Amino acid sequence: MLIKVFGSAVFGVSATTITVEVNIDKGVGYHLVGLPDNAIRESSYRIAAALKNVGYKFPGKKITVNMAPADLRKEGAAYDLSLAIGILTASDQIKAPNISDYIIMGELSLDGSLQPIRGVLPIAIKAREEGFKGFILPKQNAKEAGIVDNLAVYGVEHISEVIDFFDKEIPLEPTIIDTRKEFEIANDNTDFDFADVKGQESIKRCMEIAAAGGHNIILVGPPGSGKTMLAKRLPSILPPMTLHEALETTKIHSVSGRLKDETGLLSLRPFRSPHHTISDVALVGGGSYPQPGEISLAHNGVLFLDELPEFKRTVLEVMRQPLEDREVTISRAKFTITYPSSFMLVASMNPSPGGYFNDPDAPVTSSPAEMQRYLSKISGPLLDRIDIHIEVTPVPFDKLSDERKGEPSKTIRQRVITARQIQTKRFSERDDIHYNAQMTVKQIRTYCDLPKSAKTLLKTAMESLNLSARAYDRILKVSRTIADLEASSQILDHHISEAIQYRSLDREGWLG
Repeated sequence: MLIKVFGSAVFGVSATTITVEVNIDKGVGYHLVGLPDNAIRESSYRIAAALKNVGYKFPGKKITVNMAPADLRKEGAAYDLSLAIGILTASDQIKAPNISDYIIMGELSLDGSLQPIRGVLPIAIKAREEGFKGFILPKQNAKEAGIVDNLAVYGVEHISEVIDFFDKEIPLEPTIIDTRKEFEIANDNTDFDFADVKGQESIKRCMEIAAAGGHNIILVGPPGSGKTMLAKRLPSILPPMTLHEALETTKIHSVSGRLKDETGLLSLRPFRSPHHTISDVALVGGGSYPQPGEISLAHNGVLFLDELPEFKRTVLEVMRQPLEDREVTISRAKFTITYPSSFMLVASMNPSPGGYFNDPDAPVTSSPAEMQRYLSKISGPLLDRIDIHIEVTPVPFDKLSDERKGEPSKTIRQRVITARQIQTKRFSERDDIHYNAQMTVKQIRTYCDLPKSAKTLLKTAMESLNLSARAYDRILKVSRTIADLEASSQILDHHISEAIQYRSLDREGWLG
């Protein structure tokens, strides 16, 4: 008897419906075709034990299973439940007349209980698009899939519940999630607040500008000057995610299996801080079974690279294309996968190997050659993609001991939101540009027109400070954001002069 059960495979952040055809005939043997991986080939052992433990049997006949489309590679143990229900139905042990109305996915334990799976959100979205009536999956994943409306989501703990649902028509309780309510709850990160930062007013100003325009930023300063503390507080002043951004971000974390059981929708912007020993594959994604890397997990959030020169140069160089295109494409012989990676890069570094170069109160322990070698680990093309360079100095004791609170993140965030609203209106006719950091050369020429006095100031600064040519567009982008924070339609002289201060690493002779 031939039975068709429907599952799904995830490639990148999108799903493809898989038809699991189970045919049982005379003979002996278990044949699984359609490019399954080892986890799927081993499924027969899990299925046999699970069926026996719930009072059914694995048929001692010739079982042929085809997973179509046959030229698409299938991975993981998530097809256990699809195969088990297909085998039970094809062997006439249960009746399931409406089995084709559902996507069925889940990993089986030997006692018949179900384990959580990856990529549930894109699977649910695809199931709704293709008109399936419902999605049966492990209970731990039900809240995640439940955010997709117009699709009945049934979270189950044991295979016996699925068998009773089809064979005995015992109804399952659907998971109902109010997506917008879920999105609105607890979307403020109160763990880190700029009110806790003592002093560093100029650095806070830099962070506000970076958040308002979506600019990448690098903090340069000695150990203990507060670089990491400031970076961790940046998400607290970023605008709240839109529902569309939250869905995009949740899909990526769903595919990588990093969503917690109780999480339905990620409402907080991600903050990723990988260790400097990370490999290039772990950073950008890929592998034999492709998974999103750290730059995709930071999509719509912040990627913080602490002690930037300590990262391997090859690792840093692979970020250049994703920083420019805001997506990463992984190409292999048999497939090409694209992951979104629109993130704010926040990097920090010491000014020298010893950490105290340019600090008047500390001796210089590194030679000029050592300092040059240390800084040369960061290439010019990578620095070219970082809009703001700022030097961080240690906080003096009198400010550290001041018990007064600084300006809270909530207040700063409101100014950032207002500036972003101006940019959203400015770029309303473009789907690919949402804030100033994303402007192309054409948009810079259109929206960053300078009065004559400002042009003269910029020209003088570039010549007198020996700024590199690549600093020009970056200064214009940042000055446009500074003007937006003041609700100024035109870039003025003081906007340009402030933006020029934020290109310290472009100055020739920065090493002294």
